[in-house]
Amino acid sequence: MEIEYLKELQKNPYRSGKLDLNNEPIPESEIIHLEQLYNQGKTFPKALRELLHLAGNFCYVLDYGVNESQEELQEYVREKLDFRNKIISRPFFVIDIYNVGTQCLFVYLDEGNNPPVYEGFYSDKTSEWIRLISYSLSKYIDTLLVEVKEGKNPF
Repeated sequence: MEIEYLKELQKNPYRSGKLDLNNEPIPESEIIHLEQLYNQGKTFPKALRELLHLAGNFCYVLDYGVNESQEELQEYVREKLDFRNKIISRPFFVIDIYNVGTQCLFVYLDEGNNPPVYEGFYSDKTSEWIRLISYSLSKYIDTLLVEVKEGKNPF
């Protein structure tokens, strides 16, 4: 796959002293399977496909939790949403979870090839539990990469 949006993620494995973390991809067949499950068989936005291609199994700037796969991560969040009576009515894909699984970061799958990143705080009792945190997935990832290069924790 030609990388158009996540070039910085592609060329920046994490190295700090003796610690060397490499992002771990998932195969194209798994990406297609996820598209079938979560986007009615339509191709994911290009930046999301790149993320999964480069770091769908492990990404040093995102937290996939203890989930064994992207499918498990997606189902985990959907169960939490259902339990909290929260609904995301448009197709979406979770890219990160945090705060002991009470919050997630996700992209809507119908907002272009480099979609904005949203935060969903599904244990929030207000109606405003989703908020925009970045105007594009690539900008969000690039920001996290800068933080890591500066020695900061991206989480």
